[in-house]
Amino acid sequence: MQQEAPIRLFRGGDRTGRLKGRPVDETSLAEVRQLIGPGPHARDLLIEHLHRLNDHWHGLHDRHLAALAREMNLPMATVYEVASFYHHFDILRGDERGPALTVRVCESLSCEMAGARELMARLPALLGEDVRVVAAPCIGRCEQAPAALVGQRSCGHATPEKIAAMAGADAPAAGEVQVVDYDAYRRFGGYQLAASLVSGERDPESVIAALESAGLRGLGGAGFPAGRKWRIVRDQPAPRLMAVNIDEGEPGTFKDRHYLERDPHRFLEGMLVAAHVVGVQAIYIYLRDEYPECRRLLQAELARLQADPPFALPAIHLRRGAGAYICGEESAMIESIEGKRGEPRLRPPYIAQVGLFGRPTLEHNFETLYWVRQLVEQGGDWFASHGRHGRQGLRSFSVSGRVREPGVKLAPAGITLRELIDEHCGGMAEGHELYAYLPGGASGGILPARLADVPLDFDTLQPHGCFIGSAAVIVLSQHDRARDAALSMMRFFEHESCGQCTPCRVGTAKAAVLMEAPRWDQPTLDDLGQVMADASICGLGQAAPNPIRCIQTYFPHEVT
Repeated sequence: MQQEAPIRLFRGGDRTGRLKGRPVDETSLAEVRQLIGPGPHARDLLIEHLHRLNDHWHGLHDRHLAALAREMNLPMATVYEVASFYHHFDILRGDERGPALTVRVCESLSCEMAGARELMARLPALLGEDVRVVAAPCIGRCEQAPAALVGQRSCGHATPEKIAAMAGADAPAAGEVQVVDYDAYRRFGGYQLAASLVSGERDPESVIAALESAGLRGLGGAGFPAGRKWRIVRDQPAPRLMAVNIDEGEPGTFKDRHYLERDPHRFLEGMLVAAHVVGVQAIYIYLRDEYPECRRLLQAELARLQADPPFALPAIHLRRGAGAYICGEESAMIESIEGKRGEPRLRPPYIAQVGLFGRPTLEHNFETLYWVRQLVEQGGDWFASHGRHGRQGLRSFSVSGRVREPGVKLAPAGITLRELIDEHCGGMAEGHELYAYLPGGASGGILPARLADVPLDFDTLQPHGCFIGSAAVIVLSQHDRARDAALSMMRFFEHESCGQCTPCRVGTAKAAVLMEAPRWDQPTLDDLGQVMADASICGLGQAAPNPIRCIQTYFPHEVT
């Protein structure tokens, strides 16, 4: 089994794209131009151009990076910083050749419980030397565990034979779903809400009021009230931007993919409603690279919408991620307005901010926008009428692990885990009894079965040292150990740390080593956790100690 190549650094360069001692050659420049087309090229297209090169050449040759820097009039450092940061870009030296095909097998918790290690162990011999097999963090198909990516095709419920068949043919992955396309969406009243706003028939204030009466909050994990966010950004001076995060890098999360691959225009209409109400001039959509089928679908449906628009559309830019958890809305959007610098700014995808790129920016998770049309048409009170145990609204839970029927479960906010499993998941899987669960993915902590009756919602889990985040629920049974789940999460944090701050970069790696010991060094882990929480510059390092603390609190018998 091959591992991801380590980061390799250039010796430096200048704005002309020349590497030290090596000018850009005309052949490389011609090859780059053939793939990315004639200039001028806006800075925000950098990651898209890198993808074109990487897809075509099975990697990024250093000579092509130099030519790309020249063609885009960017510093070589900027091009290399972006190219070397993302896991799905392979930088090649000289005549080095990239693999003809890369198979990425998910090693996150749900897939690990479903046999991902055994799957990886069998693949190299079966696929041959021309196919690279690598372990990958969560690829957002936890309900289909074990899952893999075969080049740019997804493989759920993966077996060695299934992956080998996909590697040797152009056949699509199994399990395709029925999609509501543009024509069907329009036939059933699609885009009428957005059109009524654009024409002036509907007051924008009524839309915000509906969101506020519904109590709709950010559904990417931050939980900031959506209506209030719209008011804040609308009151800022123009031009205003919008950034939509469809990254879903949190292990256990796949709800956005579930909705996107079934009803993409419901999301797009919600996005356009928000853009009109707030007064947005341009929209950037960031979609993770682990969703290749969703990307092709979204590209096709966006093209149909733009070819036959129901009203004048703002500029819409779809940006493709490249395998990095901490990069959400702004990571790949190298802003070109008024010559702003191109270095990517890195942060967790679940943190919402106002004023990105030097411009007032409305940031939203996919699912928040997906609900807009239905909330306005049916009324905020309809949405708020759902809920249990004193909570309001509906939540989309991504449930995976030891349940009989994993998947996206639309359930009342405040439902308990026990109710969620019994009423929506068909109970526990055969031969499994509830032992523990992760209520909010990697960073949301781990709780024991005795707390399975705690309402699942924003603000209800904090007293127990956890939080719901994007409602990624992973269920463990008596055949699992909570400490193994915590170690899996810490290894994920170590892999995904951007390395910019020492507490996170060193702390996650050291913690993972300490957590492998049969008996934990509790004082050292406590110190590490405190430093990471206090001194990390973003939410990844700040949340990384949560699994450790939960094990110490609820499962001390496993580590002492």
